[in-house]
Amino acid sequence: MKATPSQKSALNEKAGISSPEMTSDKSIATIQKFRRKQPAAAELISGILNKNRTALSRAITLIESTNSIHFEKANEVINGCLPHSNKSLRIGITGVPGVGKSTFIESFGKYLTSLGKNVAVLAVDPSSSFSKGSILGDKTRMEELVKDPNAFIRPSASGTTLGGVARKTRETIILCEAAGFDTIVIETVGVGQSETAVHSMVDFFLLLKIAGAGDELQGIKRGIMEMADAIVINKADGDNIKKAKLAKVEFNRALHLFPAKSSGWIPKVSTCSAITTEGIPEVWETLTSYFDLVKSTSFFDEKRQSQNQFWMFETINEQLQSQFYNNPNMIDQIESNKTAVQNNEKSPFEAAHELLSFYFEKDIK
Repeated sequence: MKATPSQKSALNEKAGISSPEMTSDKSIATIQKFRRKQPAAAELISGILNKNRTALSRAITLIESTNSIHFEKANEVINGCLPHSNKSLRIGITGVPGVGKSTFIESFGKYLTSLGKNVAVLAVDPSSSFSKGSILGDKTRMEELVKDPNAFIRPSASGTTLGGVARKTRETIILCEAAGFDTIVIETVGVGQSETAVHSMVDFFLLLKIAGAGDELQGIKRGIMEMADAIVINKADGDNIKKAKLAKVEFNRALHLFPAKSSGWIPKVSTCSAITTEGIPEVWETLTSYFDLVKSTSFFDEKRQSQNQFWMFETINEQLQSQFYNNPNMIDQIESNKTAVQNNEKSPFEAAHELLSFYFEKDIK
């Protein structure tokens, strides 16, 4: 049946909205500048020192890149920012999934910005061991803090690194400090295996717990308690207040079983509600007391120096491992030795020794 002119057809195309015309050459130049894929290192450094968030974000993306061609430029940016760093308080926050880390950090961060602090939150999201993907949803969970002009939130995928810390978190701290952030908060995955990595890059290590979830015994027996400078029992609101107070008593007792800290600090236990913000100011008071103590002695500076050395050796280990496995001359050797080990023709130790000997004796570049 032939359609009449008055009938509408799905095949009829409507005119689209025409693109607006550029009003000036300046507009074109501005768009081209932001579309530029790789800003120069000097441009990134200048932007960071001028507190430009876009420059900071792009620089962090650069240092997180695993592409070898970005390595030299990333180092140039880090070295350019290094003289302007080391002027913040670094706080690590960990806890099992579901303890309310993101909600706590948002309440804590909002409280700090109300005091005039500039807060950078480096939130590490867990990566899938299968797809290697990550949700990176902390900006969604911290919807109030992300709108705060005195706060900066940077979610990163944890990858497969120790303790669930993003591979370049240590360098990201330097960039954030150079951009003028005086308080750096690092949120870890909190998988309960090892938080050694985050402990080795922060000044204060805060452990979040919840009451009434069978978590008290696990928290007491895990070595993570020894690293904690403070324990905060979150979700102490409503019907959970009584349980939180009982958990506080249990954790206080447990802390007496651990050796005294070399800083002279006695870890404290407190309760809070990230929802109602009850107890949040007291958490900051605890941190302030700690920093007053460690800065009155040489402990604060000595710890920073020790951490720098630790990350130098960690970087060496990472680079050696990367070069070893990615070297094209090693691929066949690795595969043949792997097959020999699987077939019980060689022990794992003998195969490893042969591979290392081949790598170093041949002086493979």
